Amino acid sequence: MKKDRVFAEKKDRVEPFVFNREVTAVFDDMLKRSVPLYNESIQRQAQMTLEFFQEKTKIYDLGCSHGNLGILIAGQFKNTPFSMIGVDSSLPMIDKYKSRLGRVVNSLGIVLVCSMLEDIVIENASVVLINLTLQFLDLKKRDGLIKKIYDGLLPGGVLLVTEKILHTDSPINNLEQEFYRRFKRENGYSELEISQKRDALEKVLIPESPDVHKQRFLNAGFSSFDIWLKWFNFASMIAIK
Repeated sequence: MKKDRVFAEKKDRVEPFVFNREVTAVFDDMLKRSVPLYNESIQRQAQMTLEFFQEKTKIYDLGCSHGNLGILIAGQFKNTPFSMIGVDSSLPMIDKYKSRLGRVVNSLGIVLVCSMLEDIVIENASVVLINLTLQFLDLKKRDGLIKKIYDGLLPGGVLLVTEKILHTDSPINNLEQEFYRRFKRENGYSELEISQKRDALEKVLIPESPDVHKQRFLNAGFSSFDIWLKWFNFASMIAIK
């Protein structure tokens, strides 16, 4: 695993964060050191995908990056046929995902598409997953995407979303942010790396509160909602049609 040093050196100008080849090359280390409970979250999502999958329907992994979740899902299905569409707007991520598929058993059902999420047609779906991706989408487009997902899901279908979140109560939000910074320091990131990455993500990653997410899902038509995993300012959510 190549170590993440994207923000280790002092930059004269911190450019907005993008999922380019430099980030793709160190993405696993970045996830391990920056996203609390990442492995637990994607492992359980893979299991829930198998649980909610309906025969002859589609799975959509929106913001699939380089395939960690998709590969776990393929492992859950073993020799059972399934159809999954992985979508990401980063070509380097899609290219890396493709390079990994040759070593994955039961990967023939995985189709990868390099596209903006809002341009994808969702149809005949029983499971849709969005991991740490909705937060990068323009705020004005989020309601429309969730409604499109709802419309494309079959009855009993499920939407699984993991997001960086914020709390509307300032003292609690400040506490959560401080513990997240502590988490990154404990994982070897310097104050310079933490500061520069925060600057790079400003106005690129826009988190929302759990209540905003819940209301968006309910407004779209979902009948059930829950936060099934939470760590300070990260949450994994489920909505069922």
